Parts: sequence; C-alpha cells; structure tokens
Amino acid sequence: MAEWSDRAISLGLRRFGETGAILEVFAREQGRRRGMVYGGASQKKRAPMQPGNTLSVTWKARADDSLGFFNAETDIERAAVHMADGEALAGLSALAELLAAALPEGEPKPALYDAAETLLDLLGNNDVWPALFVRWELGLLQMLGYGLDLSSCAVSGGKDGLTHVSPKSGRAVRGSEATDYIARLLPLPAFLIDNTAPANPVDIHTGFRLTGHFLSERLFADLNKPVPEARFLMIDRLERAGRLSPG
Repeated sequence: MAEWSDRAISLGLRRFGETGAILEVFAREQGRRRGMVYGGASQKKRAPMQPGNTLSVTWKARADDSLGFFNAETDIERAAVHMADGEALAGLSALAELLAAALPEGEPKPALYDAAETLLDLLGNNDVWPALFVRWELGLLQMLGYGLDLSSCAVSGGKDGLTHVSPKSGRAVRGSEATDYIARLLPLPAFLIDNTAPANPVDIHTGFRLTGHFLSERLFADLNKPVPEARFLMIDRLERAGRLSPG
C-alpha cells in the first residue's frame, strides 16, 4: 500500500461515474497528482475542492503508479471568497489551468508551489496581483526549464539599460545596441528587472505579452498543447477593468 499526506492547491475536480470525482492537485512535496474522491460529485464535497483552494490531502493506493484515492480537507477557501471579484476569480482560474496543463506529473516543485500560494493569497489586492502574476509566469518558465536570461545584454554584455528580449534566445538586449532589428524584439518592462520600478497598466500588458510568447512558443509548443484559454480570459477581464492597457 502506497500512502502520503501533503498540502496541496486544487487544480480541479471532474465527475467520474455516478457519484465519484477525480481531484487533481499540485502538492508541495508530491507535485501534480490525481486521485479519486468518494462521493466527490456531490455539491457538499465538490464546493470545498474548487480550483485555487488550498487543501490538506492524504492519498492512498495499492501502488505508487495507481490512480489512488484522496481524502481532502480545505485549509484555505479562495474560490467562494473571490466569487464576487471577477478579476481575482479569473486570475485564480488562469493559475490553476496553467499549472494543470504545464506541470509534469509526480515531480515535486516546492519553490513553484510556494510562489503560487503567495500569488493566490494576494488575489484580493487588485493593485498588486496582476504584476505579480507576470513575475510568477517568469518563474514558471524558469522552473520548468524555459527561463529567460534578463541579467545582461546579449549583444554587449552590459547589465544596465536593458529594454528588450530576443524572442528566439530569451536573452535581454539593450535597444540602443539593436536598432537594426529592434522591431523584431519583445519589449521588456522595467518592473521585471527592477523591483523598485512601478508597474502601470501598459507595463503589465507588455509583461503578459512577453511571458505569453514564451509560454506559447516554447513551453506549450513542446507539450503540443495550446496555452490554456483561462489565461486569455484573465487578460481580457483585466483589460476591461482598466488594469491592463495595450498603450
């Protein structure tokens, strides 16, 4: 018999059979895992396990490579708390779907888990979380092997005045040293390399464009998957709320 217990973020619950459901979670020490939940199709059990909630889970199975069964209790309820906040709820859904689609099964990513919890805890602060979401996506790319190098200019090696990123190499570039092909580069908002720089709606939109390129053309392209639709819905929601602007 295989068994483990962990703290986990719910990534979603889908019905299985007449009364059961399959719960998918991102567990801090166990990574992305799935398991059956007895009676999980009922509203009473389904509601506490909505995507974005933090759970205390115990998983049991005959063998480690089996589907197994979950017992789960809610530690932090977020889905119901943000039900009246359309932007926060869209961010919660986008984060859960990105993790569900991108993470390899059964690989622990505790640093990514901690970053996700931090972001989820700040979803009630609409002045903070959109910019933090862009930073989190950079971390997601980094921790899954698709990190950008924003430390120095790919042309000169200089560490200041970085304004763009090569869409091919993922390396930062000084726009002043790439005038001949600057139109082909992706703008780099200052808040991604300087923690003291403000992040206005145009900067945040530019940041999402940057991370979105590498999510689409690198990470999800290698997985033969599209970027989850929830990410586009989140960006649309933030634009309509005035928190993002194409400039």
